[in-house]
Amino acid sequence: MHIDKEIDTRGLNCPLPILRAKKALTDMTTGQLLRVVATDPGSLRDFQAFARQTGNELVEQQQLGEEIVHVLRRR
Repeated sequence: MHIDKEIDTRGLNCPLPILRAKKALTDMTTGQLLRVVATDPGSLRDFQAFARQTGNELVEQQQLGEEIVHVLRRR
């Protein structure tokens, strides 16, 4: 999977990971992939809701130890 942009939100709590992802997505073009690395356990459901509300596709969510990786495709 080719990731076009990655942001690190480790140590940040809700709503900061979502806000950083939203800002990053505005600079991207349709179809590009954004990878977000987070440590907030609430980010799992937050990114699911964010994808539903914005129309961006949540391609993958993966928990790797304490880190949670979210991959979004820009609408």
